[in-house]
Amino acid sequence: MSQQEISVRLPTGGHAARISRAVDRLVAWLTRHWLALFNVIVAVFVGLPFAAPLLMHAGLTGPARLIYLAYRPTCHQLPERSFFLFGAQGAYDVDELEADGAIPAGLNLLQRERLRWEGDAIRGYKVAICQRDVAIYGSILLGGLSFGLVRHRCRALGRPVPRLPLKAYLVALIPLAIDGGTQLVGLRESIWPLRLLTGLLFGLATIWLAYPYIEDAMQDVQPSSYDAGDEHARAPLETGQKRHGAV
Repeated sequence: MSQQEISVRLPTGGHAARISRAVDRLVAWLTRHWLALFNVIVAVFVGLPFAAPLLMHAGLTGPARLIYLAYRPTCHQLPERSFFLFGAQGAYDVDELEADGAIPAGLNLLQRERLRWEGDAIRGYKVAICQRDVAIYGSILLGGLSFGLVRHRCRALGRPVPRLPLKAYLVALIPLAIDGGTQLVGLRESIWPLRLLTGLLFGLATIWLAYPYIEDAMQDVQPSSYDAGDEHARAPLETGQKRHGAV
């Protein structure tokens, strides 16, 4: 009885190998362009809430309300803590809104949140996220752009990108904790400049704490499956093996 010959499919010729090479290319692209991808995502995320009042002002209430609805799980959207476009003022407090009849008088915070008042043609239309969130996400975008400039400079000088120490990050959180915490428990009502300042500190500190670690992790990723596939293609066949398709 003649010895049975085994037909072997090399890794470079199958669907699995092609998928592996495609994944390697994707991983390699992400390691080079992760910062640009992050910045684009954040820019879209912080830009869409401003599209909502633009659409409301243009009479496109359907698409605008979809944006308000989409951001509802991420933010309380309270009118007294939001910016307004196309109105008499850029921001209002509760007393002003009640005096103008924009919202019913005497509502508590949860009732005002459930009211979901989006604004009107006189007072303008609110941005779909609150003032502090505008500062947080906006500063994350600015921080990401500044990180790219600093990274480029550090690479040219052959130096590592500086990172924010954890202790400094915790210090940067203190103003947000005080301003937001005292407002949350009802001790006081913050004002929009403080919301912007505390959100700005939090966003920038988060970027300079996290992004240097992400950069290090991306530099450590070395896609190798594609090269390994090429080596398999060049390697001689073992005794008793034939390329797929041989008889």
